[in-house]
Amino acid sequence: MSDKIRNKSALTVNSGIDQPPSINEPAAVIFRNKRGKKLTVADYMNGILNHDISILSQAITLVESALPLHQKIAREITGQCLPHSGNSVRVGITGVPGVGKSTFIETLGLSLIRNGHRLAVLAIDPSSELSKGSILGDKTRMESLSAESNAYIRPSPSAGSLGGVARKTRESIILCEAAGFDTIFVETVGVGQSETAVHSMTDFFLLLMLAGAGDELQGIKRGIMEMADLVVINKAEDDNKKNAERARTEYLNALHLFPPPASGFIPKVLTCSARNNTGINEIWTYITDYIDYTKNNGHFLRNRSEQSRYWMIESINESLQGHFYNNLKIKEKIARYEKMVLDGSVSSFIAAGLLLNEYFNSKNQEGS
Repeated sequence: MSDKIRNKSALTVNSGIDQPPSINEPAAVIFRNKRGKKLTVADYMNGILNHDISILSQAITLVESALPLHQKIAREITGQCLPHSGNSVRVGITGVPGVGKSTFIETLGLSLIRNGHRLAVLAIDPSSELSKGSILGDKTRMESLSAESNAYIRPSPSAGSLGGVARKTRESIILCEAAGFDTIFVETVGVGQSETAVHSMTDFFLLLMLAGAGDELQGIKRGIMEMADLVVINKAEDDNKKNAERARTEYLNALHLFPPPASGFIPKVLTCSARNNTGINEIWTYITDYIDYTKNNGHFLRNRSEQSRYWMIESINESLQGHFYNNLKIKEKIARYEKMVLDGSVSSFIAAGLLLNEYFNSKNQEGS
């Protein structure tokens, strides 16, 4: 046996091929066409206006990205989509966990598509605060709806700043409207603070509830009930019909205690079974009646104008927050101040003030 063969270990590992870059690298979200050319803003606009779902999805991915380069492109796309937007009915849908939101949205959505509508569902999905992972399961829960060519389902993770996710959802609405979707559903994670954000970007707010779960009104925040343009008791089927009717009466009595809404349209409480497809048409008729009524009395346009002002302020706040935390001097000192707050050597308010002074001083130096 030669020395060469004798010295060669059986455990030798070949170097193999070079590994592809991580999908999280910035370049991974700079999409390319079939010929490998990077997509321009004009390419995105052409695709969106021609109802290309793949291009629409890629554009929304840029909107959701936190990278400055992607945000720059996303702003250009959103700005050019704006003149082509605003022609949809925007419906916010929320409800307690287990109420059947996905089944309800799928049943109502399929009914709308059969009647010639194009529907986009933007779902702010629950995320783990520990792992920052997101369930993003709406496409699996709405199999029949997601298979429809005139339906588009886009789940978005809610980890991080709720305001940031909500703002990106509002921008996604604009892109979907430019892509020809005449109905937009925004589904929230459940009864919580996300409802306020969704209410501020939709024309109609629908609250789904269950019957037969003990005290019907317990755990429902007054603010959410006041925001609702319609309360729907789902799962009104089989032996639960009587419970659903009883719950309907209780919710109706509760709604009468609230002041009249700004829209002038008094909210109702309806029952339905999304599973059995009963009561669904009545709900959509109610929504369209509401839209017609608020367009005629001027509330519809006033509400959208106020929402635009609200999101201008929210965008300023988020941008300022981003600039603060990305400031190099703040990055250098924030960990030290956090440690001082944790060990009690300085109060949180004083630490915040010192950090803000550092930030403003650095900005003044840049400007001088």
